[in-house]
Amino acid sequence: MITILGPTATGKTAFAALIAHRLDGEVISADSRQVYKGMNIGTGKDYDDYIIKGEKIPCHLIDIVDPGYEYNIFEYQAGFLKAYHAIVSRNKLPVLCGGTGLYIESVLKGYKMVKVPVDKEKRKILETKNDTELTEYLASFRSLHNITDTSDRERLIRAIEIQEYYHNHPELITSFPAIKSDLFGIFFERQIIRRRITTRLEQRLKEGMIDEVNSLIDNGVAPGKLKFYGLEYKFITQYLLGEIGYDGMFEKLNTAIHQFAKRQMTWFRKMERSGFKIHWIDGELTDEDKFGIVLKYMKINSN
Repeated sequence: MITILGPTATGKTAFAALIAHRLDGEVISADSRQVYKGMNIGTGKDYDDYIIKGEKIPCHLIDIVDPGYEYNIFEYQAGFLKAYHAIVSRNKLPVLCGGTGLYIESVLKGYKMVKVPVDKEKRKILETKNDTELTEYLASFRSLHNITDTSDRERLIRAIEIQEYYHNHPELITSFPAIKSDLFGIFFERQIIRRRITTRLEQRLKEGMIDEVNSLIDNGVAPGKLKFYGLEYKFITQYLLGEIGYDGMFEKLNTAIHQFAKRQMTWFRKMERSGFKIHWIDGELTDEDKFGIVLKYMKINSN
């Protein structure tokens, strides 16, 4: 697999589509907000980016849930695996692309996350036990290598709840398949990325981003839910509700997107420190030069 990552406004999608076109692949999105239907302009679904020389490049995990729904990392992993195996079964190259570091890392680290539900009835029983009894019970499931789960009673009960769930559902204890991927990051110098972010924001507002948010509200998506999605949806909703003016909305949103891009880079740097090798590519290069760099590293890794 090839992974294309980077902060917002770096042209990741178009480059990933180009790679998929040249190397007979399909794109898997790693964007936590592009999963929502009808949230197009605000999340940057540039559908035209997936059309290369008249050919529409298949893309997975975009427009899969209704707005208002709280999509989560567990669902993303399941969706990713389904898309990944389908692509590989067609002898195509999976190209993972996005800026949501958590999603990218969750499928590249090779572990399975299982969402364990809260068992209120079981908690009532556990609450009658003292800390020593609870610790001994937890130790009956697994070795206690540290005191993280036993130093706080609430965490201790939750840890037991999780271990019991695993014990009663052994079919869930499966490792996330190890997937080998070459990682490429697109970057621009700070002043350039700042200019790109502001220019793109101005363009999206002209394209009707405010109308898009207003339409979501008219179609029944609660303003509180839209604010939950952050950035464009948060500040434009505040503007539509009369909580802030247009200029205030633009300034706050522009600043928030710059801060978001910085947090994205912080996450990718953290990935590097934890052992991921990211080959950074200057966004100012031509598509041909960028593609040449990808081919170079892929050839080196295949030898």
